[in-house]
Amino acid sequence: MHRAPGSKILNYESAMKKIATFGSVEDFWAVYSHLRRPHDLPHVSDYHLFKQGVRPVWEDPANIDGGKWIVRLKKGLASRYWENLVMAVIGDQFDVGSEICGVVLSIRGSEDILSIWNQSANEGRINLKIRDTMKRVLNLPVDTIMEYKTHNDALKDNSSFRNTDVFR
Repeated sequence: MHRAPGSKILNYESAMKKIATFGSVEDFWAVYSHLRRPHDLPHVSDYHLFKQGVRPVWEDPANIDGGKWIVRLKKGLASRYWENLVMAVIGDQFDVGSEICGVVLSIRGSEDILSIWNQSANEGRINLKIRDTMKRVLNLPVDTIMEYKTHNDALKDNSSFRNTDVFR
């Protein structure tokens, strides 16, 4: 799914446009090869890649008890990191079963943000495995700051990226 630039509206879902569904790696590549790369997207736009049947909103039953890991990127790095993260999720490199709901790329003015959404915010061991796998598949420097935010907290403060827990 893609959220159009500048669409700050009350109903977040109505601003999203479903691009495609796929059932195999081959189908994915057929779609992906025709998408605009992150570095070509306008500021304030998002790409969402979620499991079939899971809506990319905090309130979805698969997401409501979960949260997301967040990595903030300098401008110019998003295309490579996004592709690596998507490949890792599709290739099941996280090895956490059905825990991962989807991934999001948020293009913003001064930074780009990658996040990986999971079902269970209270599963500490699984959450740390997701964080560590994300660091590994993206080949992030050891001093990279990662953040975690529960969807419950996001609903309370109506924010995706403020008031996060910071992990160094």
